[in-house]
Amino acid sequence: MATFLSCAFIFFFLCLSVISPAGAQTGGFSVELIHRDSPKSPFYNPNETPYQRLRNALNRSANRLSHFNKNSSVSSSKVSQADIIPNGGDYLIRISIGTPPVEILAVADTGSDLIWTQCQPCPPSQCYKQDNPLFDPQKSSTYKYLSCSSSQCAPPIKDACSAEGNCKYSVRYVDQESFSNGDLATETVTLGSTSGQAVALPEIVFGCGTKNSGRFNSKTDGIVGLGEGDASLISQIRTTIAGKFSYCLVQQSSTKINFGTNGIVSGSGVVSTPLLVKNPKTFYYLTLDAISVGDQRLGVISGSTPGGDIVIDSGTTLTYLPPAYASTLLSVMSSMIAAQPVEGTYHLCYRISSRPQFPEVTIHFRDADVKLSPSNFFMKISEDLVCSVFSASNGTPIYGNIMQTNFLIGYDIEGRTVSFKPTDCSKQ
Repeated sequence: MATFLSCAFIFFFLCLSVISPAGAQTGGFSVELIHRDSPKSPFYNPNETPYQRLRNALNRSANRLSHFNKNSSVSSSKVSQADIIPNGGDYLIRISIGTPPVEILAVADTGSDLIWTQCQPCPPSQCYKQDNPLFDPQKSSTYKYLSCSSSQCAPPIKDACSAEGNCKYSVRYVDQESFSNGDLATETVTLGSTSGQAVALPEIVFGCGTKNSGRFNSKTDGIVGLGEGDASLISQIRTTIAGKFSYCLVQQSSTKINFGTNGIVSGSGVVSTPLLVKNPKTFYYLTLDAISVGDQRLGVISGSTPGGDIVIDSGTTLTYLPPAYASTLLSVMSSMIAAQPVEGTYHLCYRISSRPQFPEVTIHFRDADVKLSPSNFFMKISEDLVCSVFSASNGTPIYGNIMQTNFLIGYDIEGRTVSFKPTDCSKQ
């Protein structure tokens, strides 16, 4: 059983004052995290109902599987072609680059590593349309090309070396149409903090894209990789944040992502599971031992070994499991619900008017039992229809964001753990 975590976020920059990375490490800091369908997002459409927004998220979720496994197929709804874009994650991030700082709005993606944005010079024939001005490195006093001799100029991001010995990068997305090419460089990246003190992070490696094309959206300026690979923002500020960050998700609403001491998850009700070291290094892998439905524990077997890998991903809406296991799980769940299932686009749907009573569901990660609320494993598709969040895929198993809602989830890269604490995230 394989899996993935990708996660995507939106930071809104609040430049009232700036603190150093050392100061950030001492006290920690938090940044606003905004769902792409919340009123604070440029993607927000006030004419859409919450159910339409959920369906859009489900389409993005189904498409996102290909981000982890090109050979995966989804047993779920048909994916809308309009949603097959490389920046289709559920969260955005607003950061600033350069000196003086220039604000960019990007997809925050825990399923990728490189930070990149479109840069001048980039004629319309070589760049996708972008609502915000392109970053001009010539106007920044802290921009520096990354040398090909640098240890950070390495595959799979490195593409070539220029005649001047500078490192060139290239990233291509699974739709085979979308790509970004340009120069690898270092810059000062500034994060806005919810405390009002912005955090300046010097010499962050990023891609300055001068040839970018494909299914990108004009409302976003690039991608901020939050994976565990060497080029990601998390890895580059690992020492500054002591390897710790956390978030507490609210569906279609604003919340926060916490770093450093602010990212520590502790107290009553906390359970922790090992964070695995796997390839590709980008993804956050956990071990799923079993799922309990009522009093029935359904063990996971990978080959002849108990337990299987699963990726925890904030950018995927549903939770995807291997088809045979998902079928058994949903069959057991259906047998415990005293209501008649109805045919729907998704697996295991019920009319709310039939008053279905849902069994207890517990996710058994290695050394950590996470007890879910019904809203974590059933979603309201319309006024009178709920459907299971569990879905089937023969690709990478993924622990999606509906199942993560109302849990404070902390990542300790140094201690190699992921922690879960039941929390009312709307009050964070």
